Amino acid sequence: MRVAYLDCSSGISGDMTVAALIDVGVNVNALRAAVDSLRLPGVKFTTQSVMRCGFRAVHFQVEHPEQHAHRHLADIKRIIDGAGALTARQKDLARLIFEAIAGAEAKVHGTTVDEIHFHEVGAIDSIVDIVAAAVGFDLLAADDVIASTVPTGRGQVRIAHGVCTVPTPGTAELLKGVPLVDVPVDAELTTPTGAAILKTVASRFGPLPAMTIEQIGYGAGAKDFADRANVLRLVVGTTDDAPQSDRVLVFETNVDDVPGETIGYVKQKLLAAGALDVFSTAIQMKKDRPGTLVSVICRPEDGDRLEGILFAETGTFGIRRHFVERHKRVRKVCTVETAWGNVAGKLGVYGSSTVFTPEFESCAKLAARYAVPLHDVYRAAELAFEQNKSELIAEMTANMKPETRSDHTHDHGHDQGSESSHDHGQSHDHDHGDGHDHHH
Repeated sequence: MRVAYLDCSSGISGDMTVAALIDVGVNVNALRAAVDSLRLPGVKFTTQSVMRCGFRAVHFQVEHPEQHAHRHLADIKRIIDGAGALTARQKDLARLIFEAIAGAEAKVHGTTVDEIHFHEVGAIDSIVDIVAAAVGFDLLAADDVIASTVPTGRGQVRIAHGVCTVPTPGTAELLKGVPLVDVPVDAELTTPTGAAILKTVASRFGPLPAMTIEQIGYGAGAKDFADRANVLRLVVGTTDDAPQSDRVLVFETNVDDVPGETIGYVKQKLLAAGALDVFSTAIQMKKDRPGTLVSVICRPEDGDRLEGILFAETGTFGIRRHFVERHKRVRKVCTVETAWGNVAGKLGVYGSSTVFTPEFESCAKLAARYAVPLHDVYRAAELAFEQNKSELIAEMTANMKPETRSDHTHDHGHDQGSESSHDHGQSHDHDHGDGHDHHH
Protein backbone atom coordinates (compact mmCIF):
# COMPACT_ATOMS: atom_id res chain seq x y z
CA MET A 1 0.00 0.00 0.00
CA ARG A 2 1.29 3.46 -0.95
CA VAL A 3 1.05 5.88 1.97
CA ALA A 4 1.58 9.65 2.21
CA TYR A 5 2.36 11.16 5.62
CA LEU A 6 1.97 14.89 6.31
CA ASP A 7 4.36 16.00 9.05
CA CYS A 8 2.75 19.26 10.20
CA SER A 9 5.25 20.09 12.93
CA SER A 10 5.23 23.75 11.82
CA GLY A 11 1.62 23.80 10.70
CA ILE A 12 0.08 23.58 7.25
CA SER A 13 -1.09 26.04 4.63
CA GLY A 14 -2.20 25.82 1.03
CA ASP A 15 1.05 26.92 -0.59
CA MET A 16 3.15 24.74 1.73
CA THR A 17 1.06 21.72 0.72
CA VAL A 18 1.46 22.32 -3.00
CA ALA A 19 5.19 22.98 -2.59
CA ALA A 20 5.67 19.71 -0.67
CA LEU A 21 3.80 17.80 -3.40
CA ILE A 22 6.07 19.32 -6.04
CA ASP A 23 9.18 18.54 -4.01
CA VAL A 24 8.12 14.93 -3.59
CA GLY A 25 7.90 14.50 -7.35
CA VAL A 26 4.44 15.55 -8.56
CA ASN A 27 4.75 16.86 -12.12
CA VAL A 28 4.86 20.66 -11.90
CA ASN A 29 3.88 20.97 -15.57
CA ALA A 30 0.67 19.05 -14.88
CA LEU A 31 -0.12 21.46 -12.06
CA ARG A 32 0.65 24.40 -14.34
CA ALA A 33 -1.71 23.05 -17.02
CA ALA A 34 -4.43 22.60 -14.38
CA VAL A 35 -4.03 26.17 -13.13
CA ASP A 36 -3.98 27.56 -16.68
CA SER A 37 -7.27 25.77 -17.42
CA LEU A 38 -8.98 27.76 -14.64
CA ARG A 39 -8.93 30.63 -17.14
CA LEU A 40 -8.08 33.26 -14.56
CA PRO A 41 -6.50 36.19 -16.45
CA GLY A 42 -2.89 36.96 -15.66
CA VAL A 43 -2.54 34.15 -13.13
CA LYS A 44 0.60 32.03 -12.89
CA PHE A 45 2.71 30.44 -10.18
CA THR A 46 6.41 30.21 -9.55
CA THR A 47 8.53 27.79 -7.55
CA GLN A 48 11.98 28.21 -6.12
CA SER A 49 14.35 26.49 -3.76
CA VAL A 50 14.70 28.33 -0.44
CA MET A 51 16.29 27.76 2.95
CA ARG A 52 14.26 27.63 6.14
CA CYS A 53 16.29 27.50 9.36
CA GLY A 54 19.12 25.77 7.51
CA PHE A 55 16.95 23.28 5.57
CA ARG A 56 16.25 23.33 1.83
CA ALA A 57 12.61 23.44 0.76
CA VAL A 58 10.44 24.41 -2.20
CA HIS A 59 8.49 27.66 -2.04
CA PHE A 60 5.30 27.98 -4.12
CA GLN A 61 3.91 31.42 -4.89
CA VAL A 62 0.94 32.56 -6.97
CA GLU A 63 1.23 35.72 -9.04
CA HIS A 64 -1.86 37.56 -10.27
CA PRO A 65 -3.29 41.02 -10.90
CA GLU A 66 -4.95 42.86 -8.03
CA GLN A 67 -8.53 41.76 -7.54
CA HIS A 68 -11.33 42.50 -5.09
CA ALA A 69 -13.92 39.82 -5.78
CA HIS A 70 -15.90 38.26 -2.90
CA ARG A 71 -16.98 34.94 -4.35
CA HIS A 72 -19.72 32.57 -3.25
CA LEU A 73 -19.32 28.81 -3.30
CA ALA A 74 -21.32 28.59 -6.53
CA ASP A 75 -18.89 31.01 -8.21
CA ILE A 76 -15.90 28.93 -7.20
CA LYS A 77 -17.56 25.70 -8.31
CA ARG A 78 -18.19 27.24 -11.73
CA ILE A 79 -14.49 28.06 -12.04
CA ILE A 80 -13.54 24.50 -11.07
CA ASP A 81 -16.15 22.88 -13.32
CA GLY A 82 -14.91 24.89 -16.31
CA ALA A 83 -11.29 23.77 -15.90
CA GLY A 84 -10.76 21.48 -18.87
CA ALA A 85 -7.41 20.09 -17.72
CA LEU A 86 -8.86 18.66 -14.48
CA THR A 87 -10.22 15.14 -14.30
CA ALA A 88 -13.59 14.46 -12.69
CA ARG A 89 -11.86 13.08 -9.59
CA GLN A 90 -9.64 16.16 -9.28
CA LYS A 91 -12.65 18.47 -9.60
CA ASP A 92 -14.51 16.45 -6.94
CA LEU A 93 -11.61 16.77 -4.49
CA ALA A 94 -11.26 20.52 -5.08
CA ARG A 95 -14.99 21.01 -4.54
CA LEU A 96 -14.88 18.95 -1.33
CA ILE A 97 -12.13 21.17 0.08
CA PHE A 98 -14.09 24.33 -0.67
CA GLU A 99 -17.29 22.77 0.67
CA ALA A 100 -15.46 22.02 3.93
CA ILE A 101 -14.52 25.70 4.23
CA ALA A 102 -18.06 26.81 3.36
CA GLY A 103 -19.54 24.45 5.95
CA ALA A 104 -17.21 25.76 8.66
CA GLU A 105 -17.93 29.38 7.79
CA ALA A 106 -21.68 28.79 7.67
CA LYS A 107 -21.53 27.25 11.14
CA VAL A 108 -19.61 30.07 12.78
CA HIS A 109 -21.71 32.80 11.13
CA GLY A 110 -25.09 31.14 11.55
CA THR A 111 -25.97 31.00 7.87
CA THR A 112 -25.96 28.53 4.95
CA VAL A 113 -23.16 27.40 2.67
CA ASP A 114 -24.87 29.04 -0.30
CA GLU A 115 -25.01 32.43 1.42
CA ILE A 116 -21.41 32.43 2.61
CA HIS A 117 -19.16 34.70 0.58
CA PHE A 118 -15.46 34.00 0.69
CA HIS A 119 -12.88 36.72 1.15
CA GLU A 120 -9.22 35.74 0.71
CA VAL A 121 -10.04 32.02 0.66
CA GLY A 122 -12.09 32.84 -2.44
CA ALA A 123 -9.26 34.97 -3.81
CA ILE A 124 -7.25 33.80 -6.77
CA ASP A 125 -4.20 32.62 -4.83
CA SER A 126 -6.28 30.36 -2.59
CA ILE A 127 -8.28 28.97 -5.52
CA VAL A 128 -4.98 28.10 -7.17
CA ASP A 129 -3.63 26.55 -3.94
CA ILE A 130 -6.68 24.34 -3.47
CA VAL A 131 -6.97 23.24 -7.10
CA ALA A 132 -3.23 22.54 -7.34
CA ALA A 133 -3.37 20.55 -4.08
CA ALA A 134 -6.34 18.51 -5.34
CA VAL A 135 -4.55 17.71 -8.61
CA GLY A 136 -1.31 17.02 -6.75
CA PHE A 137 -2.81 14.51 -4.33
CA ASP A 138 -4.59 12.77 -7.18
CA LEU A 139 -1.34 12.47 -9.16
CA LEU A 140 0.50 11.30 -6.05
CA ALA A 141 -1.85 8.28 -6.10
CA ALA A 142 -1.44 7.40 -2.42
CA ASP A 143 -3.80 4.73 -1.14
CA ASP A 144 -3.93 6.45 2.24
CA VAL A 145 -3.00 9.89 3.59
CA ILE A 146 -2.10 10.17 7.26
CA ALA A 147 -1.15 13.32 9.18
CA SER A 148 0.62 14.21 12.40
CA THR A 149 -0.97 16.13 15.21
CA VAL A 150 -1.48 19.74 14.17
CA PRO A 151 -0.18 22.96 15.77
CA THR A 152 -2.32 26.06 15.36
CA GLY A 153 0.15 28.56 16.79
CA ARG A 154 -0.65 31.32 19.23
CA GLY A 155 -1.56 34.98 19.38
CA GLN A 156 -4.10 37.05 17.51
CA VAL A 157 -4.71 37.97 13.87
CA ARG A 158 -6.92 40.53 12.19
CA ILE A 159 -9.57 39.06 9.91
CA ALA A 160 -12.39 40.62 7.90
CA HIS A 161 -14.57 40.63 11.03
CA GLY A 162 -11.98 42.08 13.41
CA VAL A 163 -9.23 40.74 15.66
CA CYS A 164 -9.48 37.02 16.50
CA THR A 165 -7.46 34.62 18.58
CA VAL A 166 -5.55 31.84 16.81
CA PRO A 167 -6.99 29.52 15.66
CA THR A 168 -9.56 31.77 14.02
CA PRO A 169 -13.21 30.64 14.23
CA GLY A 170 -13.36 29.11 10.75
CA THR A 171 -10.07 27.26 11.20
CA ALA A 172 -11.13 25.98 14.62
CA GLU A 173 -14.37 24.65 13.15
CA LEU A 174 -12.44 22.87 10.40
CA LEU A 175 -10.14 21.31 12.99
CA LYS A 176 -12.94 19.65 14.96
CA GLY A 177 -11.98 16.03 15.52
CA VAL A 178 -8.34 16.70 14.61
CA PRO A 179 -5.78 16.18 17.42
CA LEU A 180 -3.93 19.43 18.09
CA VAL A 181 -0.55 20.06 19.70
CA ASP A 182 0.70 23.22 21.38
CA VAL A 183 3.72 24.78 19.69
CA PRO A 184 4.93 28.00 21.40
CA VAL A 185 5.11 30.19 18.28
CA ASP A 186 3.28 33.51 18.16
CA ALA A 187 1.97 33.03 14.65
CA GLU A 188 -0.91 31.42 12.81
CA LEU A 189 0.75 28.12 11.90
CA THR A 190 -2.30 26.43 10.39
CA THR A 191 -4.36 28.50 7.95
CA PRO A 192 -7.98 27.91 6.91
CA THR A 193 -6.90 26.57 3.53
CA GLY A 194 -4.36 24.25 5.12
CA ALA A 195 -6.93 23.00 7.64
CA ALA A 196 -9.49 22.36 4.90
CA ILE A 197 -7.03 20.40 2.76
CA LEU A 198 -5.92 18.38 5.78
CA LYS A 199 -9.47 17.64 6.93
CA THR A 200 -10.46 16.49 3.44
CA VAL A 201 -7.52 14.28 2.44
CA ALA A 202 -6.28 12.79 5.74
CA SER A 203 -7.94 9.59 6.93
CA ARG A 204 -6.35 9.65 10.40
CA PHE A 205 -3.83 11.42 12.61
CA GLY A 206 -0.89 10.10 14.59
CA PRO A 207 2.82 9.30 14.44
CA LEU A 208 4.69 8.26 11.30
CA PRO A 209 3.46 4.74 10.49
CA ALA A 210 5.71 1.76 9.89
CA MET A 211 6.69 2.15 6.25
CA THR A 212 9.47 1.95 3.69
CA ILE A 213 10.22 5.55 2.68
CA GLU A 214 10.49 6.27 -1.03
CA GLN A 215 10.40 10.08 -1.26
CA ILE A 216 10.43 13.07 1.07
CA GLY A 217 9.31 16.57 0.09
CA TYR A 218 9.54 19.89 1.93
CA GLY A 219 7.14 22.78 1.34
CA ALA A 220 8.24 26.14 2.71
CA GLY A 221 6.10 28.73 4.44
CA ALA A 222 6.74 32.38 3.61
CA LYS A 223 8.50 33.29 6.85
CA ASP A 224 11.55 32.15 8.79
CA PHE A 225 11.17 31.29 12.47
CA ALA A 226 14.16 31.60 14.78
CA ASP A 227 13.92 28.17 16.40
CA ARG A 228 12.27 25.90 13.83
CA ALA A 229 12.13 25.26 10.11
CA ASN A 230 8.89 26.69 8.73
CA VAL A 231 8.24 23.72 6.45
CA LEU A 232 5.64 21.05 5.82
CA ARG A 233 7.27 17.65 5.33
CA LEU A 234 5.59 15.08 3.09
CA VAL A 235 6.83 11.51 3.42
CA VAL A 236 5.76 8.97 0.80
CA GLY A 237 6.39 5.25 1.06
CA THR A 238 4.89 1.79 1.18
CA THR A 239 3.51 -0.44 3.92
CA ASP A 240 3.08 -4.17 3.83
CA ASP A 241 -0.58 -5.15 3.68
CA ALA A 242 -1.58 -2.38 6.04
CA PRO A 243 -5.32 -2.06 6.61
CA GLN A 244 -7.06 1.16 5.71
CA SER A 245 -7.43 3.20 8.89
CA ASP A 246 -9.32 6.20 10.08
CA ARG A 247 -10.45 7.93 13.26
CA VAL A 248 -14.11 7.91 14.20
CA LEU A 249 -16.26 9.20 17.05
CA VAL A 250 -18.33 6.81 19.13
CA PHE A 251 -21.06 8.12 21.40
CA GLU A 252 -23.62 6.20 23.43
CA THR A 253 -26.35 6.58 26.01
CA ASN A 254 -28.39 4.33 28.30
CA VAL A 255 -32.18 4.69 28.17
CA ASP A 256 -34.88 2.87 30.08
CA ASP A 257 -37.97 4.99 29.47
CA VAL A 258 -38.09 5.02 25.66
CA PRO A 259 -40.43 2.67 23.70
CA GLY A 260 -38.80 0.22 21.31
CA GLU A 261 -40.49 1.88 18.35
CA THR A 262 -38.83 5.18 19.26
CA ILE A 263 -35.39 3.55 19.44
CA GLY A 264 -35.94 2.07 15.99
CA TYR A 265 -37.06 5.45 14.67
CA VAL A 266 -34.01 7.19 16.16
CA LYS A 267 -31.65 4.62 14.65
CA GLN A 268 -33.06 5.18 11.16
CA LYS A 269 -32.99 8.95 11.60
CA LEU A 270 -29.34 8.89 12.68
CA LEU A 271 -28.35 6.69 9.74
CA ALA A 272 -30.21 8.94 7.32
CA ALA A 273 -28.36 11.94 8.81
CA GLY A 274 -24.95 10.43 8.09
CA ALA A 275 -24.07 8.07 10.96
CA LEU A 276 -21.69 5.29 9.88
CA ASP A 277 -23.47 2.78 12.14
CA VAL A 278 -26.11 2.76 14.89
CA PHE A 279 -26.89 -0.22 17.09
CA SER A 280 -28.66 -1.05 20.35
CA THR A 281 -27.84 -3.49 23.12
CA ALA A 282 -30.05 -4.81 25.91
CA ILE A 283 -28.54 -3.92 29.32
CA GLN A 284 -29.36 -3.98 33.03
CA MET A 285 -29.26 -0.52 34.56
CA LYS A 286 -29.35 0.69 38.17
CA LYS A 287 -31.74 -1.17 40.48
CA ASP A 288 -31.76 -3.96 37.86
CA ARG A 289 -34.01 -2.00 35.53
CA PRO A 290 -33.92 -3.36 31.97
CA GLY A 291 -32.71 -0.75 29.52
CA THR A 292 -31.14 -0.18 26.13
CA LEU A 293 -27.69 1.03 25.23
CA VAL A 294 -27.83 3.10 22.02
CA SER A 295 -24.43 3.40 20.30
CA VAL A 296 -23.53 5.61 17.34
CA ILE A 297 -20.39 5.56 15.18
CA CYS A 298 -19.79 8.63 13.04
CA ARG A 299 -17.20 10.87 11.45
CA PRO A 300 -15.79 13.38 13.98
CA GLU A 301 -17.13 16.37 12.07
CA ASP A 302 -20.69 14.95 12.24
CA GLY A 303 -20.64 14.32 15.99
CA ASP A 304 -22.33 17.47 17.32
CA ARG A 305 -25.14 17.34 14.76
CA LEU A 306 -25.92 13.65 15.33
CA GLU A 307 -25.61 13.99 19.09
CA GLY A 308 -28.29 16.67 18.91
CA ILE A 309 -30.65 14.18 17.27
CA LEU A 310 -30.05 11.64 20.05
CA PHE A 311 -30.66 14.25 22.77
CA ALA A 312 -33.84 15.49 21.09
CA GLU A 313 -35.42 12.14 20.28
CA THR A 314 -34.62 10.12 23.42
CA GLY A 315 -34.72 12.81 26.13
CA THR A 316 -31.52 11.34 27.58
CA PHE A 317 -29.71 13.34 30.27
CA GLY A 318 -26.20 12.44 29.15
CA ILE A 319 -24.15 11.03 26.27
CA ARG A 320 -20.67 9.49 26.54
CA ARG A 321 -18.18 10.25 23.74
CA HIS A 322 -14.79 8.87 22.78
CA PHE A 323 -12.59 8.73 19.70
CA VAL A 324 -11.32 5.42 18.36
CA GLU A 325 -8.92 4.33 15.63
CA ARG A 326 -10.59 2.03 13.11
CA HIS A 327 -8.87 -0.51 10.85
CA LYS A 328 -10.78 -1.56 7.75
CA ARG A 329 -10.35 -3.67 4.69
CA VAL A 330 -9.57 -1.60 1.62
CA ARG A 331 -12.90 -1.53 -0.19
CA LYS A 332 -14.44 -0.84 -3.57
CA VAL A 333 -17.89 -1.13 -5.08
CA CYS A 334 -17.99 -4.19 -7.32
CA THR A 335 -20.70 -5.41 -9.73
CA VAL A 336 -21.16 -9.02 -10.85
CA GLU A 337 -23.46 -10.49 -13.48
CA THR A 338 -26.01 -13.19 -12.66
CA ALA A 339 -28.74 -14.94 -14.66
CA TRP A 340 -31.25 -12.38 -13.33
CA GLY A 341 -29.10 -9.30 -13.94
CA ASN A 342 -26.27 -7.33 -12.37
CA VAL A 343 -25.79 -7.36 -8.60
CA ALA A 344 -23.86 -4.59 -6.85
CA GLY A 345 -21.67 -5.53 -3.91
CA LYS A 346 -18.65 -4.51 -1.90
CA LEU A 347 -15.22 -6.02 -2.44
CA GLY A 348 -12.85 -5.87 0.54
CA VAL A 349 -9.16 -6.79 0.55
CA TYR A 350 -6.73 -7.18 3.42
CA GLY A 351 -3.47 -8.85 2.49
CA SER A 352 -4.31 -12.15 0.83
CA SER A 353 -7.80 -12.24 2.37
CA THR A 354 -10.64 -11.15 0.07
CA VAL A 355 -14.34 -10.77 0.86
CA PHE A 356 -17.22 -10.03 -1.50
CA THR A 357 -20.58 -9.06 0.00
CA PRO A 358 -23.61 -8.61 -2.27
CA GLU A 359 -25.76 -5.59 -1.41
CA PHE A 360 -29.14 -6.49 0.05
CA GLU A 361 -31.09 -3.89 -1.94
CA SER A 362 -29.60 -5.05 -5.23
CA CYS A 363 -30.39 -8.72 -4.51
CA ALA A 364 -33.87 -7.97 -3.15
CA LYS A 365 -34.79 -5.98 -6.26
CA LEU A 366 -33.96 -8.92 -8.56
CA ALA A 367 -35.63 -11.45 -6.26
CA ALA A 368 -38.87 -9.45 -6.33
CA ARG A 369 -38.74 -8.80 -10.08
CA TYR A 370 -38.25 -12.46 -11.01
CA ALA A 371 -40.12 -14.05 -8.07
CA VAL A 372 -37.13 -16.11 -6.92
CA PRO A 373 -35.92 -16.69 -3.36
CA LEU A 374 -33.63 -13.99 -2.07
CA HIS A 375 -30.98 -16.48 -0.98
CA ASP A 376 -30.78 -17.82 -4.56
CA VAL A 377 -29.81 -14.38 -5.82
CA TYR A 378 -27.23 -14.03 -3.06
CA ARG A 379 -25.69 -17.39 -3.95
CA ALA A 380 -25.66 -16.59 -7.67
CA ALA A 381 -23.86 -13.29 -6.97
CA GLU A 382 -21.28 -14.99 -4.76
CA LEU A 383 -20.71 -17.68 -7.41
CA ALA A 384 -20.31 -15.04 -10.13
CA PHE A 385 -17.69 -13.32 -8.01
CA GLU A 386 -15.76 -16.55 -7.42
CA GLN A 387 -15.75 -17.29 -11.15
CA ASN A 388 -14.27 -13.84 -11.93
CA LYS A 389 -12.36 -13.30 -8.71
CA SER A 390 -8.86 -12.90 -10.14
CA GLU A 391 -9.96 -10.40 -12.78
CA LEU A 392 -12.01 -8.31 -10.33
CA ILE A 393 -9.23 -8.18 -7.72
CA ALA A 394 -6.64 -7.26 -10.35
CA GLU A 395 -8.84 -4.42 -11.56
CA MET A 396 -9.37 -3.22 -8.01
CA THR A 397 -5.69 -3.18 -7.04
CA ALA A 398 -4.72 -1.44 -10.29
CA ASN A 399 -7.18 1.45 -10.05
CA MET A 400 -8.39 1.53 -6.49
CA LYS A 401 -8.69 4.50 -4.20
CA PRO A 402 -9.77 3.49 -0.67
CA GLU A 403 -13.19 4.53 0.55
CA THR A 404 -12.77 7.61 2.68
CA ARG A 405 -14.84 10.39 4.20
CA SER A 406 -17.17 12.40 2.03
CA ASP A 407 -14.06 12.26 4.39
CA HIS A 408 -15.07 13.90 4.30
CA THR A 409 -14.63 16.96 5.29
CA HIS A 410 -12.09 21.29 5.55
CA ASP A 411 -13.47 31.30 5.12
CA HIS A 412 -12.62 34.46 5.43
CA GLY A 413 -9.82 36.72 4.47
CA HIS A 414 -7.53 37.46 7.36
CA ASP A 415 -4.82 40.02 7.98
CA GLN A 416 -2.01 39.16 10.31
CA GLY A 417 1.42 40.39 11.23
CA SER A 418 4.27 39.56 8.92
CA GLU A 419 5.91 37.45 11.58
CA SER A 420 2.99 35.00 11.40
CA SER A 421 2.32 34.98 7.66
CA HIS A 422 2.47 31.52 6.21
CA ASP A 423 1.52 31.65 2.58
CA HIS A 424 1.79 34.57 0.26
CA GLY A 425 3.45 37.92 0.35
CA GLN A 426 0.39 40.06 -0.35
CA SER A 427 -3.12 40.57 1.01
CA HIS A 428 -6.26 40.48 -1.13
CA ASP A 429 -9.73 41.95 -1.16
CA HIS A 430 -9.30 44.20 1.86
CA ASP A 431 -7.17 47.17 2.75
CA HIS A 432 -7.04 47.44 6.53
CA GLY A 433 -4.29 50.00 6.50
CA ASP A 434 -2.42 48.33 9.36
CA GLY A 435 0.43 46.86 7.40
CA HIS A 436 -0.62 43.31 8.31
CA ASP A 437 -1.25 40.40 5.96
CA HIS A 438 -3.08 37.17 6.66
CA HIS A 439 -2.91 34.41 4.08
CA HIS A 440 -3.94 30.92 3.21
